[in-house]
Amino acid sequence: MYFCENGHKKQLFLKQITYLLLLTLCITLSCKKEDKKEITEIKEVKKPEPIMFFGYNLDKFNMVNDTIKKGESFGVILDRHHVMYPKINKIATTIKDTFDVRRVRTGKPYTILTSKDSLQKAQVFIYKHNRVQATIIDFKDSIISAFKHKKKIKVIEKEIAGEINSNLSVTMDSLGLHASLTNTVADIYAWTLDFYRLQKGDNFKLIYEEKFINDTVFVGYGEVKAALFNHKGEDLYAYKFIADTIKNEADYYDEKGNMLRSTFLKSPIKFQYRISSRFNLRRRIKLYGNKIRPHRGTDFAAPYGTPIMTTASGTVVESARRGGNGNYVKVKHNSTYTTQYLHMKRRKVRVGDYVKQGDIIGWVGMTGNTSGPHVCYRFWKNRVQVDPFREKLPSAKPLADTIKPRYFKYIEPFKKQLDSIYFVKKVDSIFLGQDNLATN
Repeated sequence: MYFCENGHKKQLFLKQITYLLLLTLCITLSCKKEDKKEITEIKEVKKPEPIMFFGYNLDKFNMVNDTIKKGESFGVILDRHHVMYPKINKIATTIKDTFDVRRVRTGKPYTILTSKDSLQKAQVFIYKHNRVQATIIDFKDSIISAFKHKKKIKVIEKEIAGEINSNLSVTMDSLGLHASLTNTVADIYAWTLDFYRLQKGDNFKLIYEEKFINDTVFVGYGEVKAALFNHKGEDLYAYKFIADTIKNEADYYDEKGNMLRSTFLKSPIKFQYRISSRFNLRRRIKLYGNKIRPHRGTDFAAPYGTPIMTTASGTVVESARRGGNGNYVKVKHNSTYTTQYLHMKRRKVRVGDYVKQGDIIGWVGMTGNTSGPHVCYRFWKNRVQVDPFREKLPSAKPLADTIKPRYFKYIEPFKKQLDSIYFVKKVDSIFLGQDNLATN
């Protein structure tokens, strides 16, 4: 009886020992499995992506950012970064068809990628023309190369409406729009509107594009696709359209298919001017004892240094400084019409130059007989000086009848879009419509 009881106790003790051993084994195996899993997860952690700059891995280079100082040249900059002049000359000769190193400009930013050793020798030179375009010169190896780089641009279509309170420039500025867009609008309507005669309450609507890099950095405007200017209660539509698909040149037309561009601009000054004296054959001048001195031109007063444009395309037949005319330029447009621009501060063109309508030919000054800064605009028709504002001048040709159906179909959605833009009566009279995205 005693043996059996002791044997039973011994058997029970062995079972307990076995259970404890098995439990310990399970816990040990479980811990090893967790350790293995943890080790595996550590092995799967990815390395950080390399930082790329204009296609170069910055882990392999040191980067130097700077701007070109006055008096600095391409050679001076590379010499400062341990590139010898024989190598510099070789670089300049090799890449001359892609980039002329003599044309680097003061104030332009650049980046140099150098070696990571103690010498930090330049290996790549990146010249930034603007925020979008750059030229990359790679000379880190024996093969020297240069190529253009253009950042990806996002184009956003926008709508805006504004009301004239003083003049176009002030109104556009109040809407937060840059001067370049103001210039574009002035160019579109240069043949149909006298911007000096705009009235308070005139208004406009635009469908235009803004360009961005990295989604947020504004880099300028794209096309003005369509516009509507209401002047004295009259709607003046403008639609950008490519009539000749072979030449692929766009122009602006009204809702009837008539080209807005005329043969002659209304003024040799874009805006910010006033007509201080008109064509008058019986004008009396106090400076000459109140005697009658015919004035065979139209005086456009403008700030000193304002650009002067040729009102039509043609060939420069005179560019000189003479007597009371001061600095002047004369342009022959065809066998019928010639124009002249007097009292310039400085002339930009020479005899024989061909100039296109709107090209800058000089700047407003006070040379010759003048009491203030202005340009005297003279106009010849069949070798007789006439008042251009009283002449019925030829207009550009309208769209051909064969093209008009395509044009009317093209402008239909733009007209609906313009007509649906409304004004919010606020101080700045602005309404921004929905943005439409496109990517170049």
